[in-house]
Amino acid sequence: MGHCYSRNISTVDDDDDIPAGIAQLPHRSDQNHQSSSSIPQSPAASEVNPYTISPFQSPLPAGVAPSPARTPGRKFKWPFPPPSPAKPIMAALRRRRGTAPHPRDGPIPEDSEDVDHGRASGSGGGIGERLDKNFGFAKNFEGKYELGREVGRGHFGHTCWAKAKKGKIKGQTVAVKIISKTKMTSALSIEDVRREVKLLKALSGHSHMVKFYDVFEDSDNVFVVMELCEGGELLDSILARGGRYPEADAKRILVQILSATAFFHLQGVVHRDLKPENFLFTSKDEHAILKVIDFGLSDYARFDQRLNDVVGSAYYVAPEVLHRSYSTEADIWSIGVISYILLCGSRPFYGRTESAIFRCVLRANPNFEDLPWPSISPMAKDFVKRLLNKDHRKRMTAAQALAHPWLRDENPGLLLDFSIYKLVKSYIRASPYRRAALKVII
Repeated sequence: MGHCYSRNISTVDDDDDIPAGIAQLPHRSDQNHQSSSSIPQSPAASEVNPYTISPFQSPLPAGVAPSPARTPGRKFKWPFPPPSPAKPIMAALRRRRGTAPHPRDGPIPEDSEDVDHGRASGSGGGIGERLDKNFGFAKNFEGKYELGREVGRGHFGHTCWAKAKKGKIKGQTVAVKIISKTKMTSALSIEDVRREVKLLKALSGHSHMVKFYDVFEDSDNVFVVMELCEGGELLDSILARGGRYPEADAKRILVQILSATAFFHLQGVVHRDLKPENFLFTSKDEHAILKVIDFGLSDYARFDQRLNDVVGSAYYVAPEVLHRSYSTEADIWSIGVISYILLCGSRPFYGRTESAIFRCVLRANPNFEDLPWPSISPMAKDFVKRLLNKDHRKRMTAAQALAHPWLRDENPGLLLDFSIYKLVKSYIRASPYRRAALKVII
């Protein structure tokens, strides 16, 4: 049993605080998006175990004793190994992909209960069933684009460099995400592809969203044509800088992340997998624009709706996601983790196992005492603490974070808050008596 590397944590000897059915989360999600071939792959992308060699390992603070779970006297507590909390999730994973991949190879899928009774309700999805994999997309991909080298790979397919031969973007280089139909083994996986394409179309156009150009299909694959971002991942940039950013550069990065997040939150979209690997730079220039990518786990959430699918990546998952009741605020927690990493070079919540990471997320408080935090401004620390508030009701929204004094100088303008949208919708749906009461109060 691993232990959490954070301050002020009471030692936990079992998984009582981890909600039932939570699976093991991997270190890094699917890499179906593009990344520059000239940027060296980070250790997280290699075959090295990310729990033994990590670019953001948090040191054990002074004065914190190692977990008793690692001492010889603890080996007799369990006469038999405790049951794995990952079994329901892995069952859903096998049903979704038709395989049994290693649990750390990708983000956690929805659990079996959600698959059977949630989004896939009434849609079947058994591996042996005949599935309609015709999306109705255009069929003439090869006539419009010339494929080149591969620039990224994930569970469901890979991403290639391509050049447009016809149309408005003739001669322009693009990225083509190729999704294999043979790996769409359930109605849920087909629905995921439809939803991802729909989201890319709806959100394309914002300066910090990857541009969507077109989508095609043939009998074997779906081809999603997008903007080619050749600057590499934010993760690679952090590693190239020695593990952390100066405050001024961190603010520039976070303003771009929050600007994109405020935009898709206002559209009612929850990304659910925000992390450094899912942000790409448009070029290798020092001041290149940052783009958010990979909406494969994203979903729509109404202003009065709480999601319950347990998805994401272990180090960035919010406490309310583990409790199966969350909305847009889960993305803000993930941005808080990214902010912590950008400023100090280590993760706020760390464990040698997925269960240990979950316990840290649920119980631990981030360490703001060890180096380099004493040299970081109080405003920056206040900003991160407001993002990593375990009470999602007290956590800042994306628009509120952009208005924080630490970012105000870098912020080109304030955006409409998702909370304002929710209040307006609530007022519109209110009864005449409630509206009259609200007018009197105001």
